[in-house]
Amino acid sequence: MTDQQCVEFLQWALPRLRLRWPGFRKVRRQVHKRIDRRMSELHLAGVTEYRFYLSVHPAEWSILDAFCRISISRFYRDRSVFDYLGNVILPDLARLAAAEGNREIRAWCAGCASGEEVYTLAILWQQRVRTEFPDVQLRQLATDVDEHMLQRASRARYSASSLKDVPADWFGTALAHDDDEYVVRPEFRARVEFRQQDIRTEMPDGPFHLILCRHLAFTYFDDELQREILHRILARLAPGGVLVAGKQEPLPVAAEKMVPCGRNLGIYRV
Repeated sequence: MTDQQCVEFLQWALPRLRLRWPGFRKVRRQVHKRIDRRMSELHLAGVTEYRFYLSVHPAEWSILDAFCRISISRFYRDRSVFDYLGNVILPDLARLAAAEGNREIRAWCAGCASGEEVYTLAILWQQRVRTEFPDVQLRQLATDVDEHMLQRASRARYSASSLKDVPADWFGTALAHDDDEYVVRPEFRARVEFRQQDIRTEMPDGPFHLILCRHLAFTYFDDELQREILHRILARLAPGGVLVAGKQEPLPVAAEKMVPCGRNLGIYRV
């Protein structure tokens, strides 16, 4: 399958999965390789045959859907976002919780992939917030549709390439070197729970004080599904809660009542 054939195929197939082509333009080669492997497994001559195969084997659509999962992730991805979370948002949430006599802040990371974002937040909390607010805890629930990714997240072992953006003082304090990998130390993993869920069909019960949904719904889902997802996310945010989307992800119209935090960070308060 040529690149142009891949583009045409995705433009045809993605709407049937409630996904949008613009989100896949830069990452389509990942999907291209997966589809090529699948056509080889099925002994199909080309993309025309694969389209016909989809028409007579409806169960194949769920396999194609899995091929379209993009799981690019690393620690401290978008440094300015996590700096703002660590310096402003997390202390603000802790201060509000302490004032209300609440001993726990609940956070949900949707589309957590292999866990880098979740552990980044946990380390930020421990290193920048916990000392000032020792009686308040951050508890995180992390969800993803991909069981394999969740298994990797639970192991909390990462190569150096996943850690290229982290502050130098994290090594040794939060990240222990083991053979050719780094392991998140147990004290930074204690209040993290991983759960398999497809955000398109189910979400955890709220309320949450902080929800991260970055590089997922508002990049890859079609416009109508984005609005549905945002409505359901907002219903799970506690008053004064914070939603973190991707820096380059414009939210649907339903977000008009949300107040941006910082400058062009994709962080909003309700």
